[in-house]
Amino acid sequence: MSAVLYAQDLRPGTVLELGSTKVSKEEILEFGRRFDPLPLHTDEDAATASRFGGLIASGFHTAALLQRLLVEAVFSRAALIAGREITSLRMRAPVRPGDVLHGTLEIVEVRPRDDGTAVVRSRGTLTNDSGTLVMDVQGETLWEHRPRSGSQGGAG
Repeated sequence: MSAVLYAQDLRPGTVLELGSTKVSKEEILEFGRRFDPLPLHTDEDAATASRFGGLIASGFHTAALLQRLLVEAVFSRAALIAGREITSLRMRAPVRPGDVLHGTLEIVEVRPRDDGTAVVRSRGTLTNDSGTLVMDVQGETLWEHRPRSGSQGGAG
């Protein structure tokens, strides 16, 4: 695999494993207090009395965890220019303290453009340690093509 992942290295149908992360009660409370101060994310007693029966992570916290896994596993070694859009972000199940979340990125489509870039449509998912899908995100990113003068090999 090349040191840098270019648009040409991506194939529709490829699923990349992103690794996993454990969610702590402290992280849920801290994120909730700072960015999404609803009682479900900031007050254990109120969360216990809710229909969720306990503290849950903010959906934005969960999305941030997926982004971290994406960066660590793929984007940090990618010729990624920028995100273009999120077409769908669905929170499928609550994320609770102690959950271990496993991420994947599926390449859906790679559309080369004449300017040396490509639009990559993909689907990211997070599942918890019991296999329940907790988040599903679909969107587009803009990637560089491998430079023509480059002789680096690509991933298959």
